[in-house]
Amino acid sequence: MSLSNLGPGGFQPAIWRWIIERVWRLEHAFERSRAAARPEDDTRIRIFLVMGFFSLCFVGVALGAGWAALFSDAGKGGGYAQGADGARGDVIDRNGKLLAVDLAHYALYVDPKEIWDLKETRRALGKALPQVPAKRLDKAIFGEHRAFVLGGLTPDEKDAIFNLGLPGISFEEQERRMYPLGPTAAHLIGFVDSGGKGLAGAERALDDPIRKAAGGEGGPTQLSIDVRVQAALEDELRQACEEFTPKGGVGVVTNVHTGEILGLASWPDYDANKAGEATDDQRLNRAAAAVYEMGSTFKSFTVAIGLDTGVATPASTFDARQPFKLGYRTITDFHAAKAILTLVEVFKHSSNIGTAMLAEKIGGDRLSHYFTALGLTKPAKVELLESARPLTPRKWDQDAVASTSFGHGMNVSPLALAQAMGALLNGGELLPLTIKKMPPGVRPEGKRVLSESTSAEMLKIMRANVIPGEGGSGGRADVPGLSVGGKTGTGEKYDPAIRGYNHQRQVSSFASTFPTDGGPEADRYFVLILLDEPHGTAKTSGFSTGGFVAAPAAGRVIERIAPFLGVRRKTELVTLASSPKKTGAEAGL
Repeated sequence: MSLSNLGPGGFQPAIWRWIIERVWRLEHAFERSRAAARPEDDTRIRIFLVMGFFSLCFVGVALGAGWAALFSDAGKGGGYAQGADGARGDVIDRNGKLLAVDLAHYALYVDPKEIWDLKETRRALGKALPQVPAKRLDKAIFGEHRAFVLGGLTPDEKDAIFNLGLPGISFEEQERRMYPLGPTAAHLIGFVDSGGKGLAGAERALDDPIRKAAGGEGGPTQLSIDVRVQAALEDELRQACEEFTPKGGVGVVTNVHTGEILGLASWPDYDANKAGEATDDQRLNRAAAAVYEMGSTFKSFTVAIGLDTGVATPASTFDARQPFKLGYRTITDFHAAKAILTLVEVFKHSSNIGTAMLAEKIGGDRLSHYFTALGLTKPAKVELLESARPLTPRKWDQDAVASTSFGHGMNVSPLALAQAMGALLNGGELLPLTIKKMPPGVRPEGKRVLSESTSAEMLKIMRANVIPGEGGSGGRADVPGLSVGGKTGTGEKYDPAIRGYNHQRQVSSFASTFPTDGGPEADRYFVLILLDEPHGTAKTSGFSTGGFVAAPAAGRVIERIAPFLGVRRKTELVTLASSPKKTGAEAGL
């Protein structure tokens, strides 16, 4: 067959004719070389042909690579390269401090067939790896097949074993999630399983972006917490728990204008690097996943609702000289004032009687409506999947109105309380909480649930409750110059054994804010300390109420974190215009 007939379909464009001519000339060159008995020329031509072919291939590859680098969409953010299975990106705090990272670790294997001296190897490994059970070492060394011995070795630990020079010992690299700060913020950061899947906290809630970051998309995942605030919160909560020996404790710090969680602590805690060794009780995030009857901190909401509906003013009076009957309940005060109290004094003395009277005027429909608007009848809006659903009254009859007005008959999570308190303190807008850092200067708009004037009045009332010597229940939380405000809470726990509330089992808390001065737009923060079933001490004269066990800890937290948040001490503090009488009772409810 002639090469001239090889054109496709008989059609021979110019380029095709050019190729045919070149191949034809090359074919004749081979023939002439053989005819002239000069095989070396034939060889040179073939070598030249091969070199030319590979040169063309190289040029083609180079041109393709250049085109892809300069003009294709690869690497321009249109997608992301998925990291290795289980790989996760770094997690950092709001200031860039490392919270979670994937680090190279090593798994140790033993192959008995390659070991020269079984007994010596057993002795050396037994000494180097005391944490490995003897039976496992014996099975691996004296067995017949290559066997896994231990995983999670750090580079230093791996080098120490490698330097023993033992034949039959080998290592395989493996990624392992590490938490450089150990137990610090463990309940917020969370942990992962052996395959790199998030199981709790931010690791679970933000699993997708953290995984994508391992492939180069988006950079490290930045959380809202400040490790300085977190460390101070955990330290003070731990000290309070050691002093009053409760079943558990909670600490929360938020920015009321952004909803950012700046610190979240749950006691007892655990080391996130050893999450599998912790008990369920240690791993329980009490701030998000537990619900409590919050006691008198709920009086903040009842008073705010009374002001917002126009049912009461700060000067409105309530007769607390006698117990008050509402529905099936007869309501008394822990330390009866036996006086006619203004609304401000009801708040400061934490009067159940006065609060229930106010709630009766508000009515069940309006009270339940406001509780819903404040987010108290649903799980707290936050990325954490542990956020617990509250327990609310089945019907809002008079008994429910009385109970919920001072924090009984309704169980909510500490985060739900923090979210609702934010609306009281930020000018009246309900904002979802977040564990992700907001861009600098950004303040999201929330749903308005209270008027600005109601919020401003609540700041004054909460401040009045903390001014030392003024008879308020929160005086032990005061920090000179920081204009601290707040409300104590002591909720007695329902005991099925006695079919009623047990006076010896309490949830004691202090919900505080600082600074209370400045307009609605001023920087402001919320701090909650809660102790579940604390025990009074000689120092507290046996009292275990919120004013004695939680308020002092909240004050110490505020004093420590104020510099980190840019809050400076002031010599003048906002005071309430009225002059409430000093009682000195300060039961700390």
